[in-house]
Amino acid sequence: MTQLPRPRLRGHTWEFPVHHMRGGTSTGLVIWDDIAPKELELREELLRHLMGVPLSGEWPGNRQITGLGRGPATSNKVFFASLEKGSDAPRLISTLAQLASDHGRIDWSVNCGNMSSALQLWALDTGLVSRPDAGKIELDILNTNTGVLTTSRMVIEPDGTFAAGEIPGVMGRHPAVNLFLHRPAGAKTGALLPTGQAVDVFQGVRASCVDVAVPMVIIPAVDLGKTGHESTRELAADVALMQRLREIWVEAGLKMQLRRKDGQPMTAQELLLSETIPKVCIISASTVGADLAVRYFTPQTVHSSLAVSGGCCLAAATLIPGSVAHDLAPKQASASFTEIGVDIENPAGVLSTTVVAALRDGQLDIESAAYQRSAQVLLSGFAPLYGASVELQRALEQVAGD
Repeated sequence: MTQLPRPRLRGHTWEFPVHHMRGGTSTGLVIWDDIAPKELELREELLRHLMGVPLSGEWPGNRQITGLGRGPATSNKVFFASLEKGSDAPRLISTLAQLASDHGRIDWSVNCGNMSSALQLWALDTGLVSRPDAGKIELDILNTNTGVLTTSRMVIEPDGTFAAGEIPGVMGRHPAVNLFLHRPAGAKTGALLPTGQAVDVFQGVRASCVDVAVPMVIIPAVDLGKTGHESTRELAADVALMQRLREIWVEAGLKMQLRRKDGQPMTAQELLLSETIPKVCIISASTVGADLAVRYFTPQTVHSSLAVSGGCCLAAATLIPGSVAHDLAPKQASASFTEIGVDIENPAGVLSTTVVAALRDGQLDIESAAYQRSAQVLLSGFAPLYGASVELQRALEQVAGD
């Protein structure tokens, strides 16, 4: 196996090797898990230094000028990744850390479909996975946050370059990645419908709670007095709307029995502060010929486009009889597994998804969900860790000497 760089001491400052990556419409870091501190406290300190978030407490308005993170949740993601030991075929094991700009809390509870599309490119760029001269290459990726298995597919052209593609929200053509989520239903809660029914009413608003790749609360825009085509800025500035959504996602999260990574139920306060779950979206009819339109919340902020995991969840919801998404954009699954395309309009364009599903005795069985992204290596190198604690420095020294 290729030997990746390890932490190094230059002068009196420890430096840590990172890949700064773009996956889909998200940016963040990918770190080789084998060289990161094993203790959670030190691992989280490392991330705070790298991303420029507070080491403790809160810093409202932090612009992260001391790190590699950039404001919104979509640019504050870090993947730890390594090859599974003892596997016949290469398989990547990934763990996502979700940070926020204005505080030091780190969420380890969810995956990110956008940033996941950077993982195969990272493995090829580092040499952990061998790169063929030409042809299709696939890599299985197991996410430890959710237990979801994904197959990432890229293509090498005859001239040795990556096959390129365009996606909404990203300028230009870049290495194309197709991601296939296997058995994504119940990824977080163990159930396609975590509340046990297709529609619930929270704060007087109809909502469908669906768990496909990520748990999400789906709400008709009209029930909130919205068209569903407002700009992200307009929605973010609507204080009353954001407060109402918070009340809804807390109530929904409790009824879905969402849990922390340690398996304990999330409290109302934890749900209120959560940067990652449950996701929330408001839906309406499309104006561009797609199956439906969406405005997506992550949940604290309005997403500038649509996270692909959320897109797969919403696409699957259109297949669930009785759900608010099915009422708006009724899609029909047959008794045998078939590929069903669902196009979703969002502020950045149209996300095209494919759900492979069957409907048997009124129950939806989802075999896989797929979407296309693109990825980039923005920069690879060493990031100096100014002000690292003595404990973190000792951990890095041990890793460097292994």
